[in-house]
Amino acid sequence: MYTVIFEADTRAGRAFDLALIGLILASVAVVVLDSMATVHARLGSVFTVLEWAFTLIFTAEYVARLCCVRHPLRYARSPFGVIDLVAVLPTYLAILVPGLHALIDVRVLRLLRLFRILKLGAYVAEFGMLGRALAASRRKILVFMVFVMMVVTIMGTLMYVVEGPAHGFTSIPVGVYWAITTMTTVGFGDITPHTDLGRVIASAMMLLGWGTLAVPTGIVSAEFTAQRMSRTPTTRTCHECLSEGHAPNARFCRDCGAPLPPWQHDDEQRPQAPGL
Repeated sequence: MYTVIFEADTRAGRAFDLALIGLILASVAVVVLDSMATVHARLGSVFTVLEWAFTLIFTAEYVARLCCVRHPLRYARSPFGVIDLVAVLPTYLAILVPGLHALIDVRVLRLLRLFRILKLGAYVAEFGMLGRALAASRRKILVFMVFVMMVVTIMGTLMYVVEGPAHGFTSIPVGVYWAITTMTTVGFGDITPHTDLGRVIASAMMLLGWGTLAVPTGIVSAEFTAQRMSRTPTTRTCHECLSEGHAPNARFCRDCGAPLPPWQHDDEQRPQAPGL
């Protein structure tokens, strides 16, 4: 059960993951369609039955995951464990707490079901690689964001001085807001410069925004490429800490040092040496 549920290097594991991906997408589609008044009026009862069917299936999956791991509480507190719980909790809350509408609109609970789409991250290896790439580049992105905040603060202050309250720049925060919308090329148009000097500054901000938007993309792309080149994508999972992505020939977990179970896989998935 553990191999089928947590690892996808076997035929049964891949079938299990593909079936769950289909169920997740179908459940999200039901929530989206149910939010349309005309569709809900015709198929509301069908959507209710489908929603309970999805909820029961995901509940059984969540219980199965807790039963086949050595540390159920550790899995329940992990990010994927919390996501699995959030995927089934709203449907039960709407029934078990009749007065919940007095505290929060029921539509919020229905929208929370859309968080089921986060469960896809557990079944697609590229999601994990992207997460590791973002984590590895977090310091560079932080430095970049600090630089951007310095630029928009300076430019917003400059526009406040140049344009002034007469042209809508009533304060420095308003000028910073204009600088952010201009640098990100959003350009709402609710505040625009009217003086020649202000337009020169705005033009410089627009051109700077083109280059600025490319920086974080390049940082994450470089880290993502490094992750792909440095790791052999497998779904081997440690029984102790539940970390995954270990190399096929690894004997111990790279995070906690616990012994890893033998790698189970289909013959066609067996990695071969170059030239064989």
